[in-house]
Formats: sequence, C-alpha cells, structure tokens
Amino acid sequence: MTFNSLQFLVFFMVVTLWFFRMKQQKGRILLLLLASCYFYMSFIPEYILILGGTIAVDYFAGLLIEKKEGSARKFWLVMSLIANIGVLAVFKYYNFFIDNIHTGALFFGKSVTLPILKIALPIGLSFHTFQAMSYTIEVYRKNQQAERNFIVYALYVMFYPQLVAGPIERPQNILAQLKEYRPYDWNNAKEGLSRMLWGFFKKVVVADRLAMITERTYAHIHDSSSLALFAGAVFYSFQIYCDFSGYSDIALGAAKVMNIRLMENFNQPYLSRGISEFWSRWHISLSSWFRDYVYIPLGGNRKGKLRHKLNVIVVFLLSGLWHGANWTFVVWGLLHGLLVILLIQRKKENEGEKKPFIAIARAITSFMLVTFLWIFFRSESITAAWAYITEIFRWHSGSNYIGINRVELLFSIVVIGLMLFREKKMPEHFIKNDRSFYLYALAMAAICYLLGVFSENQFIYFQF
Repeated sequence: MTFNSLQFLVFFMVVTLWFFRMKQQKGRILLLLLASCYFYMSFIPEYILILGGTIAVDYFAGLLIEKKEGSARKFWLVMSLIANIGVLAVFKYYNFFIDNIHTGALFFGKSVTLPILKIALPIGLSFHTFQAMSYTIEVYRKNQQAERNFIVYALYVMFYPQLVAGPIERPQNILAQLKEYRPYDWNNAKEGLSRMLWGFFKKVVVADRLAMITERTYAHIHDSSSLALFAGAVFYSFQIYCDFSGYSDIALGAAKVMNIRLMENFNQPYLSRGISEFWSRWHISLSSWFRDYVYIPLGGNRKGKLRHKLNVIVVFLLSGLWHGANWTFVVWGLLHGLLVILLIQRKKENEGEKKPFIAIARAITSFMLVTFLWIFFRSESITAAWAYITEIFRWHSGSNYIGINRVELLFSIVVIGLMLFREKKMPEHFIKNDRSFYLYALAMAAICYLLGVFSENQFIYFQF
C-alpha cells in the first residue's frame, strides 16, 4: 500500500486509534510491529521472510558484539555487515554485475553465459538495510547498548512510516522513543496531521501533476523542442523533490501523531549555494550516513588534499550505486562528487552570505547544475541521458507539447511557486490554535481532493 492510497488512510487511522487505546507500551510495540509487517507484506508478502532473517542476524550480532572484545568483536560486526550487504548484492546488484560481465566478454570477443535471477527487488531494501547496519556499527563503537528485546529491535528496523523510504534512523534517536510510554498529546497530533497533509499536497497536487510532463518529455526526446526538454528537466527537479520530501513529510507526521520524533530529511535543498550545501540539505539521513560510516573512516579531509578528493569521489560513487543498479546512477554520483571537488570553496560561500546578489546567483547556478544531473538520474541509460542534454543545447525547433494544456502548465508553475513559498514555514509555525488547525486541515484536504492527481503512482524512492 502506498501513502497516497485510500487503503493507507484507513490503515493509519485504525492503527493509530488502536495504539492510543493501549495502556501499556509492550502492547503498543507489538501492535506497531504487527502493523508494520502487514504494511510491508502488502507489497510482496513472501519478502517478509528475508527481512525477518536479516533482523534476526543483526539482533544476535548486536548482542555478541557487545559481549566480545578485540578481534571477536570485529568478527561479529563483519558477519553482520556481510549478511546485510549480501542481501543487497543478491537482490539489487547481482543481475547488474552479470549483465556487465556479459557485455565485457562480448567486447573482448568472448561468450560467457551466467544465470540471471528473475526476482523482484524488495521494497525499500536499501533504506532498512542501511538502518540495520547503523545499529551494529553503533553497538561496535560503543555508542549504543545492544537491544535485549527482540520485538523492540525488530520494530526499530520495520517501523512502518519510514520503513520503505526513510529517513534512515540511528538507534540513539529512535530506540529509546519506542520503549517510552507517552500518553496521547493533542498538540503532537495537530502537528503530525498537518505535516501529513502537507506531504499529501506535495505528492498528489505537485509531484504527480509534474509527472505527466516529465514522462512525456523523457519519452519523446527527439520529437520535442529544446524548450520543452528544458522545461521537462526543470519540472523533474521539482517532481522528485515533492515526491521524496512529500513522503518524508507523511512519515514524520505519522510518527509525530504517535509521539515519535524522526529526523528531518530535507531543508529547502534548492536554495543551496553550492553542491556540498545541497547535499547537507537533501536526503540528510543518507548524506550523514555516508559521512559517518564511510567518509570519516576513510580519513575524511585529514590525510591530505589528494586523499580528501579520493574520499569524496568514493562516497559519491557509492551514493550513486546505492540509488540503483544502473550506470546512470553511478555517473550521476560521480558527477556530483567531481562538482564538490571542483566548484565548492568555503570562502566564496561565506562571501555569498554577505552579498545577496552573489548568493542568489550561486543558488540559481547550483539549482541548474543539480537539474542537469537529475537527467542522468531519470534516464534509462547514459545514451538516453546524453541525447536529452544534447537535444536541449542544440536549441532546435520541434513540438512544444509537453503532455498538458496551457492552463495545466500555468497551474503547475503556480503550485510550484506556492510550494516553495510555503516551505519556508512548516504547519506548526502558523497553526496557533485548534480553529486554525481545523481550517488548515479542511482547506488542505479539499485542495488535495479537488486538485490532486490520483493515479496511485508509487513514490520514486520506493524503488531503492
């Protein structure tokens, strides 16, 4: 079930009401775990066995890591990481590597036939795998005690609001919250529901409307004019932002209703004045994960300029590969890493803070760079991405039709503008009393119902 479905709304209401009827936290934890299992099984039921297996491995690995010392401690950490990365390798990357082996063999005039696995990718695999890995790493580093209660640990991995598309939580933030009994709080409920409504707006009113444009332009690269292709690229930037951040808003809001605080995953990334700042504002939970568990252990910027640049490239290559088993994602990550190395200078960023025109110019430049890199992210192949970019810069005439009429196009531009203006203030900042909340909720529900595109499109990041 997707967040933008009637099934989820019924599910959320039933689970939340039942949650607050329970007077003991043990019952609440069990309820949330069972609800999370049902939520996950609504996609591909049998894959719950895979998730359950990795949860069991990491649970016992955490206990053993805490108990052991020296090389034995590291051994159980490595076993846990191998188990998690192994699942990713089989389900997400095996066919990708086999295809490349076949291609490489043909290039050298050889014929190699290796089996291709006909399996579907478990929903949100990269997200809950990274969350599980953060647990064993933090236990190994002695920043987190191993969780004794298996049900609590399983819920840490499977908590349904952020199970399939994050944010990727750390055990220090969420484990204690799951074990603490908190009575119903109307203020938290208001903030959470308001945040959820805003997420629904970004998904069904903005993202799915823009999808009608981007799908048309990416499907008709050679038939569309340069202007139409450029518009499609810009609209995709806002589509993926509203799609992914909309999911995060719904996830954070749903958790907040149950008095659970998840980490923020976005902070107006398109106002960034550089690529490095963009990554400190976009998908924050993933950026911080790679920073803490890959970049810093590799040496960060402490081992000379050359090593620093290499570490940046490694992180961005892994980030690109994390997003998908396709060379388009690898190139997308590599180009981001190169831009971080080549274009980011802290002195200029600080100068931009003092001179508004420089700050605006840097923000526009950053947005356009990110927009063109999204073309690689969105395209099915590097060849298709390159064709899209070259067709834009050929500045040729062609069909300016982008899948919607002019009224819809103008409306799409208006809702983007409203979204950007509205993002400066979250609902809790201007909902001061119950009356303003009810008015806001009624208005947002009406807008989503009347102006939303209800095609039940999956959230883009579900595929990762």
